[in-house]
This record gives sequence, structure tokens and C-alpha cells, in this order.
Amino acid sequence: MVTSRWTAAPARTASPRRRGAVLERAILDAALEQLGTVGWNGLTMEGVAAGAQTGKAAVYRRWPSKEDLVADALSAELPRLDVAPDLGSVRADLVALCRRARDVMFSRPGFALRAIIHECDPSQSERFQSLIVQGVVEPAVRMVHEVIRRGIERGEVRSGAANGYVFDAIPAMMMYRSKMCGSEWSDRDLEEMIDQLMLPLLRPDVS
Repeated sequence: MVTSRWTAAPARTASPRRRGAVLERAILDAALEQLGTVGWNGLTMEGVAAGAQTGKAAVYRRWPSKEDLVADALSAELPRLDVAPDLGSVRADLVALCRRARDVMFSRPGFALRAIIHECDPSQSERFQSLIVQGVVEPAVRMVHEVIRRGIERGEVRSGAANGYVFDAIPAMMMYRSKMCGSEWSDRDLEEMIDQLMLPLLRPDVS
């Protein structure tokens, strides 16, 4: 009896077909993954579809453009900045707040958001303006405001420090150093920023 040296390949088990929220979650995850690896300019709807293991028609049915897709992906996964730290001193609160902001910046959606900020042209970035302002900038400024307000009540902070320039200092510095200098904001960097920049701005008048 002659036996063939070729054997049939094992049959592939078809992956279960995903629909609805499960498929949408996979597509949103793939969009964030693409942004983190190839950036905004390299992201394509076809690449997202491949990453989600679905057809590009399934992506286009839900999101007509990559701007719409990325906006929904960021809205779904950006960590919420809502409750200000309350550790008993303005320095401890600001350091904890900066660490939280740093962790958001270097999370997967944070990397995706920075890719948009760095690479989008003005017409494209306008699509994300409200998302960035309402989801990141305004919550961060509100928490700085809350920390400073409590510091004023405790006598640690001068009353004149409660102004927009002071509230903007931490978000502006962190974004600038991250974008222009490639800073990854170690704990020591954050503490030095608070000690050398913020605390001198906030100290009560001694005259």
C-alpha cells in the first residue's frame, strides 16, 4: 500500500463573527494602536481595519473619515481628570496632580493625542479642538485652580495667585517640554518644576 507523503492541512477554525459594540471596540482599539505606532500621517482606514481583523467597509459604515474615527476612539479611552488631589499641602497636591497628568500623557490614548497635536495641520486639528480642550486642558486647569484655592484657604498661597496665567503654567510647561524637548517627565523633573517654578509663584507675600 502506497501512502502519500502529503497530509491534509488541519482545517482552520473560523473566528467568531463580531458585531455591534464588540466590533466597534476592536476598531477603536486598532485606531489608537495605529496612532501610537505609525502616527496620524501614517494612519489609514485600511490599516485600522486590518488591525481590527475586519473589512474596511465595516469601518467606513460607522466612521466616514479617520478624523471621526479617531475622535471617537479618544473620547472613549482618554482617562478622566476630574478629582483634584487633597493631600494636605499645596506642594504635595501639585506633585500628585502632575504625576497624574504625566501618566495620562504617556498612556496609549495620550500618545495618540500627542500624535494628533504634533502632526495635524490646522484644518485637521480644528476637528479635535473641543475634545482636547474639554477632555484634557479644562479639567487640568480646574484641578490646579482647586489646589490653589485650598492653598489660599490654608494660608500657603497668596490670594493674588488665583489667576489664569498661574493656572495655565503647569499644563503649558508640561506640553511644551514634552513636544519641544522630548521630556518624559520623571518624578524628579515634576518635583523640580513645582519647587522652582510653581511654589515661588504661589508663596504668600512676606513684606
